[in-house]
This record gives sequence, structure tokens and C-alpha cells, in this order.
Amino acid sequence: MSFQFRRTAGCGAALVASVIATLPAHAHHMMDGKLPATFMQGLLSGLGHPVVGLDHLAFTLAAGLAVAAAGLPLLLPVLFVAVSCLGVGLHVAGINLPASELLVALSVLVAGSVIASGRKLPVAAWAALFAFAGLFHGYAYGESIYGAEATPIASYLLGLAVIQSVIAVGAALALRNRAWIAGLFPRLAGGLVALVGLAVLATQF
Repeated sequence: MSFQFRRTAGCGAALVASVIATLPAHAHHMMDGKLPATFMQGLLSGLGHPVVGLDHLAFTLAAGLAVAAAGLPLLLPVLFVAVSCLGVGLHVAGINLPASELLVALSVLVAGSVIASGRKLPVAAWAALFAFAGLFHGYAYGESIYGAEATPIASYLLGLAVIQSVIAVGAALALRNRAWIAGLFPRLAGGLVALVGLAVLATQF
């Protein structure tokens, strides 16, 4: 077993442990469980939620990684972001999507597993995964804004769209055309994403 593999495996195990340990603390993220009441509070909450929510961050990074590794259109992360905002709207409107947290975890696990496997999926399959994930990640985001007034909801959506776009599209642009994007790196990174999904999934039971 090579040193690099052992180091990667050790990092993966530490990441899984940290995910399990920190998930409860991230339930209400930026506002300490309080609803955003102003434009700025909504904006900061929207900017922060995808970053402190490790399952959300993992999928958003995976979206950029998939685009770079598979040569997918940059519109796919935009699709994910747009549908996530729709998911927030469904939650705010009081529409129930059952098992949303479970499906969020599954989306992270599936995305990471596909990237780690190196399997080539058609663009339509990735688009379906991004849309599915966006809907349920967005619905989960909506819990933190449910019951707020229109202004902080609007600014929350703005912050959410901006930060997710920066992370996903930024990762895709940063990784695309790198010599090592066709090597082992995407598989290792995808494996770490899958481990995050598995860790989050374990907390659902």
C-alpha cells in the first residue's frame, strides 16, 4: 500500500468522522437557529448555508469536479443552482417533499461514486442528477428560511445562488484543462465526496 494511498485513506476517514461530529452543529448555521429578519441577514444566511453544510458543499464541489472531469457543459451547475432555488421556494410555500435529507445524502453518495468510478455518463443523465439534487438540496436549505418575510427570503436566494455558482462553476473552471484531471485525482476526490454522502446517510438512521 503506497504512502499516498494511506494518506488519502486517512484523510477520508478523518473527513467522515468530522462530518458525523459536526452535522448537528450545522443544523441552523449562520443565524444560530433564528430566522433572518433583514436583507443583510438573509444574504449572509444564503451565502453561508452551502459552505457550512458539508453535505451541500460536497455536492456543489462535486458538480464542478464532474463538469471538469467529464467535459460537461457549464450550464449543468447553473441548472443545479436554479433548481435548488426552486426547492427553497417549495419549502417556503409549505409544499412537503418527504425524505429530503435522506435524498440529499443519496445525491452526494451517487455523485461521488460515479466520479470515483470514472464511468462516462451522458449529459442527460448528469442533468437529471443535477436537477434531482438541486430540488432536494434546495428544499433542505428552505428549512432555515421558512417563515421569514419576503425581503430576507429574496436576499437569501440571492446569496444562495451566488455562492453555489461561485463554488461549482469556479471549481469547474479551475480544474478544467489541467493535465491531472484525467488521472487519479478525480477518482480520489469523488471517493471523498462519496464518503461524505455515506457519513451523512448514516446519520439518517
